[in-house]
Amino acid sequence: MEYKCPADSLASASTIPLPAGLTLPLEVRVHGRGGQGGVTCAKLIAALFTEMGLHVQTFGDYGSERSGAPVQAYTRVDRSAISNRNKVYRPNHLIVLDEGLMGAQVMDGAAAGSQVLLNSRASLESYAVRFEHYRFGVIDATAIAREQGIGSSSVVIINTTILGAYARLLGLPLSVLERAYASLGLAGDLPAAQQAYEQVHVSEPVHGDFAPAAPAASPSPLAVRSLIAHNEDIPASLKTGSWSNQVPIYSEHSAPCNLACPAGNDIVGFIQALKNEGADKAAAILLRTQPLPSVCGRVCPAPCMQGCNRATFDGAVNIRSLERWIGDHSHTALAPQSAAQRKRVAVVGGGPAGLSAAYQLALHGHAATIVEAGPALGGVLRNGIPEFRLPHEALQRDIERIVTLGVEVRCNSRVDKVDMKRLQLEFDAVIVCVGFGPAHTLGAKGETLDGVEQGLDFLDRMKRKRVVLHGHVVVVGGGNTAVDCARTALRCGAASVKIVYRRGREDMPAITDEIEDAEREGAQILPHRQPVEFTGAGMVSAIVVAEVGAGTPDASGRRRPVVTQNTSTMVCDKVLLALGQKSELDLLPDGWTMRDGRAWHGDRTLPVWFAGDCATGDGTVTHAIGNGRRTALAVLNGDVLPDEAPAKRVAPGQIRFSHFDVTPPHKDDQTARPALTFDEVNLGLASAEEAARCFSCGHCTKCDTCLICCPDGVIFRTADGYRVDGEYCKGCGMCVAECPCSAMEMQEKNGVAA
Repeated sequence: MEYKCPADSLASASTIPLPAGLTLPLEVRVHGRGGQGGVTCAKLIAALFTEMGLHVQTFGDYGSERSGAPVQAYTRVDRSAISNRNKVYRPNHLIVLDEGLMGAQVMDGAAAGSQVLLNSRASLESYAVRFEHYRFGVIDATAIAREQGIGSSSVVIINTTILGAYARLLGLPLSVLERAYASLGLAGDLPAAQQAYEQVHVSEPVHGDFAPAAPAASPSPLAVRSLIAHNEDIPASLKTGSWSNQVPIYSEHSAPCNLACPAGNDIVGFIQALKNEGADKAAAILLRTQPLPSVCGRVCPAPCMQGCNRATFDGAVNIRSLERWIGDHSHTALAPQSAAQRKRVAVVGGGPAGLSAAYQLALHGHAATIVEAGPALGGVLRNGIPEFRLPHEALQRDIERIVTLGVEVRCNSRVDKVDMKRLQLEFDAVIVCVGFGPAHTLGAKGETLDGVEQGLDFLDRMKRKRVVLHGHVVVVGGGNTAVDCARTALRCGAASVKIVYRRGREDMPAITDEIEDAEREGAQILPHRQPVEFTGAGMVSAIVVAEVGAGTPDASGRRRPVVTQNTSTMVCDKVLLALGQKSELDLLPDGWTMRDGRAWHGDRTLPVWFAGDCATGDGTVTHAIGNGRRTALAVLNGDVLPDEAPAKRVAPGQIRFSHFDVTPPHKDDQTARPALTFDEVNLGLASAEEAARCFSCGHCTKCDTCLICCPDGVIFRTADGYRVDGEYCKGCGMCVAECPCSAMEMQEKNGVAA
């Protein structure tokens, strides 16, 4: 389309001098996408120059007629009629409406010293180096046009806005814009153009001699072949990657099981390794964070399984038993690293937190010494968990893995206040992992009668020497210790066992599987009951329980138990109290306090840390292991806890369930004996096939789904995954939509990085 200046424009042209630095003939190239108004923008530029009494030519080059596909438009300006009918290959001015197009193709033919105007929300400085040899302008025309309401909420038209910034780069007065917009019936868009005129940022080219851009080499003509000679594909020459403003990338997101694991285990990592490479490879991943896989694979409450995305499909992956499988079937042990400056650290307490802390210290090349009050390591693992749940051999196997790293062990060494002062002088640091303090009591009448015993003391006695019980046993509590006491009492000969709990059965904090096992073995659960009195002549013979109602919710969300006046009496021969333990630290010297996991003397911090239940009160083996690990690393890193996994978790709705077959979880094998013994009840999985059920949420499994689903065939396998050919990817997002495990995402293109 060519324009010849009308007579009235010629009459006014003398009042509008040619801007300084503008030479004719002038060639302008506009780059945009279908739907952005790029061709109209070139026409508006032509109209602007006709206001100056000049001859113009303008036309569009659409290419693919597709919304979002690259579109080019051209404008020529001269004092005389224009006869050149070619596209603009050597633009003096470039206007780019979408920063996602800012690749080599857009800049092709633009010589150093040319003028470039870009619509971008990025700062001028971010483009400084790349375009230092051009007169370069940046304006966020999209934001201005959206603010001024030009276009729709989904499609913002920016051509009339960016023209204001272009006029500023030319050095034209606003009056020229006003006349041009009035003549075109676009006076309503003038405020946006004026705003762009005022807000555009411009950088001048670096001074010096600029060599013009070398013309693109013309391809050699192809030889004409016979019809039957055309037996192979010719590579596509249209690089459609410039059509998109987004590109698919492979990225790792956090699986809910990983985020839910208190120990900080890479659950997806070790399960995928178990599935693809076997138990030893899986152990090499698991043992980075977890020194007790055989233990946790048996006694962990498995919050990871509660968060598993497969639970909403056909049942959660049996993660706990897969961890046990790895611990029981691998002899892998990680080699200790070498430390540049070896520290000597004392760990007070050989329970799960202390074992985990010592393991991490030794694994990182430091000297760890465990000071344990008991005759052997393990703490509650050895003294408080019955063998039918945690066999001695499994515990010992995990402990030996820790000790063989070079950990020194001092058993039968109870630490008091004097010892604490000595240890903090003898070692570079001390980590206190002594667990909970004394057990809670009810404070009820008759609680001191013979036959009323703390559950942990009972379990400890049982581990040392078998105890024989007779008659009826009542266990008070709802946690794992209460359930362990009930099941142990049945094995010791009790005629009946009742678990009395002040809340509902669904509120019991014990592991659900353990509760079900206890009921299957004969224990009876009596919820909403609270002992208020024990009776008997020297020896307990009955327990008075009150009915408990549900009050207002407490901090945990559970309703507060409200003891009523309605009571009943239960005959019993033995009462075991499993009410939890107090958080008391009687080994702190006078003047010492614990704050934020550290020991303080007044306002001065001491090289003493606290880990596990004595510091957090979480109350599970897995929490203790995780806190022991993080505390050890904080000691080594100067009290800076290691970074946790990013919180961008994969939700069930982000998993493509249609890609997976319905496969119920593999159940653990159970012993089938009529008589209750102390042999292990849960025998674990018969194989590791359960690992194949893992969705691998947020982590690529190299399943080829992206490659198969790509409509243009621009995804290729590489040695470590896949590659997307960005020169041809149109950004349709089909690969991201079809990825079964949400290991891909669409990323907006950045013109700076193009």
